[in-house]
Amino acid sequence: MFLQFIINGIITGVLYSLAAAGFALVYNTTRIFHIAAAAVYTLAAYGFFFAARSLGLPLWLAVVVALVFTAAASVACETAVYRPLARKGASPNVVMISSIGLMTILINVVAMLFGNETKIISNAIQTPFRFGGLVLTQPQMLQLVVGAGALALLAALLKFSSLGIKMRALGNAPVLYEIFGFNTGALRLGVFALSGVFLGLSSCLSANDVGMTPYGGMSVLINAFVAMIIGGTERILACVAGGILLGVLQALAVWQFAANWQNAVTFLLLLVFLFFRPQGLLGARRRAV
Repeated sequence: MFLQFIINGIITGVLYSLAAAGFALVYNTTRIFHIAAAAVYTLAAYGFFFAARSLGLPLWLAVVVALVFTAAASVACETAVYRPLARKGASPNVVMISSIGLMTILINVVAMLFGNETKIISNAIQTPFRFGGLVLTQPQMLQLVVGAGALALLAALLKFSSLGIKMRALGNAPVLYEIFGFNTGALRLGVFALSGVFLGLSSCLSANDVGMTPYGGMSVLINAFVAMIIGGTERILACVAGGILLGVLQALAVWQFAANWQNAVTFLLLLVFLFFRPQGLLGARRRAV
């Protein structure tokens, strides 16, 4: 039983890591606290639902359609809200409040179009996979394999591609990046598109398992943000360590207590790291000047 909860926690942690990677891509590169990512996450789930149920597309093709739609929606957040504010020299607080407003509008539009009730992709009974005493459903296997593969691809992209180098350069020295003649606007669009893909993948994998509601994105964003803090905000992929740790601890809380203890564990873990290791698991202490 203990090992089953550990595996369940790891799979949940992979989903948190995907969403956290989508959030961290924007934050680490542009320093925008992208709260509207919760709405992007929601749009992905309902894009997946519409493509699979209304258009009748195969699930894999519905996911592709949803990811393209989500990437476009994420880019629209940049072009319609964040870029005009950046041109006007808006403060980070103004940008964050605008992001909250954008999230609220988008989520309520989704609720108006699809309703507030839970939607499910498929209610068919599926044969689970058994590994000794462990039992994994088909959606869980997809979450583990596809999620881990996507995170591995992101790690390779950030480490070995010119895009990864440019993202780190823009995040560390945006003024110097422009002085050297690089196109900041184009890179920001690419970052937002990539962020939308990872938020959308996390959303589609989760929706295929447990369904979706218009207001589920905010709780996922909170867990993604906590995962990023736990892992370390200085490195984009540090959120993977934070997401896995958070998912496992939440699963153990369910095992020992009840499901309603998950939020308590999340915020307790956040407070512990903020007080005792604010740089996160993989972050380095900085010398104060």
